[in-house]
Amino acid sequence: MPLLVFHTSQLLWVRLAAVLFTCVAFSVAAHGANLPHGGMADWCIFCWAFSFACTLLVLLVEQFGLQARIPVSWTNFPITIACYAALLCLSASIIFPVYFIKDQQLYGETRDYRIVSTVFSCLAAVAYMGEVSLSKARPGEVTGYMATAPGLLKVCQTFVACVIFMLVSNPVSYDWHAALKWCMAVYCICFILSMAVVVLCVGECTGCLPIPFSKFLSGYALLAVIMYLTATIIWPVFQFGKQHPGRRNDTNLIAVAVLTALNFLLYLADLAYTARLVFVTV
Repeated sequence: MPLLVFHTSQLLWVRLAAVLFTCVAFSVAAHGANLPHGGMADWCIFCWAFSFACTLLVLLVEQFGLQARIPVSWTNFPITIACYAALLCLSASIIFPVYFIKDQQLYGETRDYRIVSTVFSCLAAVAYMGEVSLSKARPGEVTGYMATAPGLLKVCQTFVACVIFMLVSNPVSYDWHAALKWCMAVYCICFILSMAVVVLCVGECTGCLPIPFSKFLSGYALLAVIMYLTATIIWPVFQFGKQHPGRRNDTNLIAVAVLTALNFLLYLADLAYTARLVFVTV
């Protein structure tokens, strides 16, 4: 009878911890937290369940040695999943207590279940951050693009853009002026191109581009910095100008302005790292 040997490592234990923490978080929330259907409740459950499922897949593939049979780049896929999971669990760790614990008249087991989900969500976020720290490229190390600083920045850029999309679409806050529509175009174009880079790297398809991948990254990073710079200036000018004084207290619009500036800084850092990057191995 064949004996299955599990190769232990620090990375393995961190992933096992992340699987355990996310499993507890969504199981407890679904079982006894009495959450409403839809909205932020479904988002938090999705964050935990998606992270759990993807990390479990990574664990099973690596423990059974199936990397060669998976049609993705295994030097890029696990760390990409870990980075997205860290951001998802971090967002759930902030959103869940704000919406479902703070200022809520809760008693007994319902409050206890929600607190437990929040604690394990925070633990999961820490575990995924640890996995990213263990998996990222070290100076002088040749590895997959997604394990480098520019690769991880691409994940952060797409995640921030997704949050912006949620904030500007409910209610729609960009359709009353052409300048704001330009900002929305900036968010969409940069999101699509950043996500395309992630997909190309994970799918090992960078060779399909008509130009060298490194030149594409440099040109796109410069273009994204210029576009986001315009959006960083235009969004607050037209949303909080004298013609709309009431909008200055709109939390969603303020959050979009802050996230736009954050993404501009992420793209600026991406440009700086990309200019220094001397190798791209995917």
